[in-house]
Amino acid sequence: MGIVGSHIIVYPTPINLNTFWGFGSLSGICLSIQIVTGIFLAMHYTPHVDIAFNSIEHIMRDVSGGWILWYLHANGASMFFICVYIHIFRGLYFGSYIFPRVLLWLSGIIILLLMMATAFLGYVLPWGQMSFWGATVITNLFSAIPFVGSNIVEWLWGGFSVNNATLNWFFSLHYVLPFLIAGFVIVHLNLLHKEGSNNPLGFNSDIIFITFYPYFYVKDLFMFFVFLTFYLYVVVFFPNVLGHTDNYIPANPMSTPEHIVPEWYFLPFYAILRSIPNKLGGVFAMIFSIIILMLLPYINTSVVRSSKFWPYFRLFYWCLVSIFLLLGWIGQNPVEAPYIGLGMFLTFFYFLYFLIVLPVLGFLENFDEYQI
Repeated sequence: MGIVGSHIIVYPTPINLNTFWGFGSLSGICLSIQIVTGIFLAMHYTPHVDIAFNSIEHIMRDVSGGWILWYLHANGASMFFICVYIHIFRGLYFGSYIFPRVLLWLSGIIILLLMMATAFLGYVLPWGQMSFWGATVITNLFSAIPFVGSNIVEWLWGGFSVNNATLNWFFSLHYVLPFLIAGFVIVHLNLLHKEGSNNPLGFNSDIIFITFYPYFYVKDLFMFFVFLTFYLYVVVFFPNVLGHTDNYIPANPMSTPEHIVPEWYFLPFYAILRSIPNKLGGVFAMIFSIIILMLLPYINTSVVRSSKFWPYFRLFYWCLVSIFLLLGWIGQNPVEAPYIGLGMFLTFFYFLYFLIVLPVLGFLENFDEYQI
């Protein structure tokens, strides 16, 4: 109870936190929903290529309350990524990656990588057309690795093609990884409470601190009910709006879909992958587009955390947000003109922002009066 009290009740919180600080706790709630619904779904799911698709139909039609469990879990992944993406972009805007919160930021990006792996594995489990071909395309990317690529692909498949061994292997990992994510979340929270929360001003001197309970839990509770309303509205009225229609067709290795796309939360990185003509270069660019977030504490050259004191940074920050959204739009379109050229252009500026713009702005906007 002492640990719970120190982390939830008497935790000193800056008084000027705004609503965007609530998306961290919302992400934790999403993870809890995914774990609970996933455990119950696993009781009825059969990881076999001949039965997997029908077992989903069985859950939807025959299991009492199965349809709500399935839709909560399927749409919960999207809600989880929405909360995490907002949480990360809030951290970018307010400089939450700057010392002394480097380890906190790194642990958060590791959680994002584990989330992506878990979500990809889960996308394969319904064994629809997009599940099968998505697994085939993504796992084949490892063949671009020199010398050992083909061996890695065969190891991932458990054979010479995406088959029953692949599905069993993916199901096992998909079940285990959320608990690993939960462990990293505990580490993330401990690091947060060790260094203290950042705030919109970016510094803690002259900031009034108050206990989390009974003040800030009200803000988080309000955000939870707003989020829950949106979440349930999607689940009840538009449960399939975030899915792909081809995934409601059983997997057929002899019929390739016209346009293979991942889930929406992978689309910006998928667009970066497609924008590089060379296969190995595309794989490297896609992976580096996420890893570069881990390098931010070392790339950054500014001593000012909050964008409130970075007038030019704010302009480029919203350019980055626009680039990320446009890459997501390009990722869902066919690989043809003008999407190829536009994808290359946006990919270039995505990396330019992190590798050139951010360090240069740090030097230009380092004013002595704002040093902390």
